[in-house]
Amino acid sequence: MSALAAHQLELAGPYVTLDQLLALRHVPLTSMRRNVLAHSTRGGSRESRHRGRGVDFAEVRLYQPGDDVRSIDWRVTARRARPHTKVFREERERPALIIIDQSQSMFFGSVRRLKSVLAAEAGALLAWHALEIGERVGGIVIANRQEYVFKPRRSNRAVVRLLGRVARCNAELDRNSNAEPGQLLAALRHATQVARRGYRLFLISDVAEFDEAHRRLLVKLARFNEFTLVLTIDPLERELPLANRYAITDGHERAVLFSGDQALRRRYRNRHDDHVEQIRGCARQAGFLLLTLETGDPVAQRIAEHAGI
Repeated sequence: MSALAAHQLELAGPYVTLDQLLALRHVPLTSMRRNVLAHSTRGGSRESRHRGRGVDFAEVRLYQPGDDVRSIDWRVTARRARPHTKVFREERERPALIIIDQSQSMFFGSVRRLKSVLAAEAGALLAWHALEIGERVGGIVIANRQEYVFKPRRSNRAVVRLLGRVARCNAELDRNSNAEPGQLLAALRHATQVARRGYRLFLISDVAEFDEAHRRLLVKLARFNEFTLVLTIDPLERELPLANRYAITDGHERAVLFSGDQALRRRYRNRHDDHVEQIRGCARQAGFLLLTLETGDPVAQRIAEHAGI
């Protein structure tokens, strides 16, 4: 797929549909950069980050730029009139578990899309990519009042079920919704029960509630799994708008904010920076990968550039 076509599939706006998430299957992450890096924060007997010429034959799939031409399956290529390549499995598989936050704090955004849509797009891209390279795919969808757990399966239907739940939870968000506290914490506890060892684990969230309990669970998940935290951010969370008086509301009460107060602007920025730095510190301590995504970012490109994918 061309860069232009991939750009046209980028999601925008306050909501996302299942059809949009299904269409993201056609945005191949591995072909969006020249070299996909093989990287792991931990050693051990795992499958490598890429498929290669190993002992066990895995599948035949469409040829992608960068594939070894020596692996082309000429019989299938001739039969289907499109180049196909043989794929081999190195070591053992690593199931993928993708935690996608669709709780109330994610219903916010000032550039291109809301954080909830950003998380849905990133989660769908990662799910389709994991399925494409032959991994079992599961997930946990965080809603305002409960979590939905999907155990890893290697099938299109499993990914569709996961993304269908993402789309439904996304559609339920509105400015009058209220979230039960502790939903992210509950989702992380579920993750420790599912992903005990050897998983590729992704958390896509703003981690709005971050305390010692969250830190301990993140450290635990990263200890025996290859863990990436995709931290969703909106520029308006970091910097107040230009100096002016703005009418604001939380959906229930209204007030007027003067954004020209320099002391207020510093406190606002410092609060955001402190939150992000706490999460960075946890990532350094636990040795997991941290990728920040802003609501205006080209999501597929940012993920493809990330060495942990």
